[in-house]
Amino acid sequence: MRVGIIGAGRVGTALARHFTRSGHDVMLANSRGPQTLAPLVGELGGRASAGTPQETADFGDVVVLAVQWDQKENAAALVPSWDGRIVLDPINPNRETANGLERADTGGRRTSDIVASLVPGARLVKGFNTYPAPVLAEDPAVDGGRRVVLLAGDDAEAKRKVAELADSCGFQAVDTGSLAEGGALFEAGGPLGGPSHPLTAL
Repeated sequence: MRVGIIGAGRVGTALARHFTRSGHDVMLANSRGPQTLAPLVGELGGRASAGTPQETADFGDVVVLAVQWDQKENAAALVPSWDGRIVLDPINPNRETANGLERADTGGRRTSDIVASLVPGARLVKGFNTYPAPVLAEDPAVDGGRRVVLLAGDDAEAKRKVAELADSCGFQAVDTGSLAEGGALFEAGGPLGGPSHPLTAL
């Protein structure tokens, strides 16, 4: 599969490593230009490349919006049209402060609804957001099983593609249903959200 990843921070880098190791082609983009990603692309090997956000969105069968909460508007605006694209949303509403991570106020809205409003027409899938970046980067094989990746979305084909990606990397994808019902279970603050609820499939 071809995967575009907009955002080359800890989550984007962790996913790029998993995907390239599993035989997928990855294009990465950030806000500073493709040339700044040369060291990471070199580390990832021949299946990785760098481009602009537009090139990256056009490249991917799946496009990952792997940016921090406060960067989501600017990142989404770098691609003029999201219509029909499969977009994977691993974003949590966290801000890094001097006192550590703090939860942003979403005004009672689900984070996936907020992200969906920034990528109109996209086939949005929520997932890969329940592990801290250092844990996400680890081998998903653990304790004799596989780490579970919870997925939610309103487009069955989009969820199937993201599930294929997750499973190919050694995770166990679990479809929790729609964004409204399933997504609410594991978004930040949900009953299955956050590192206090590690899930392993045996």
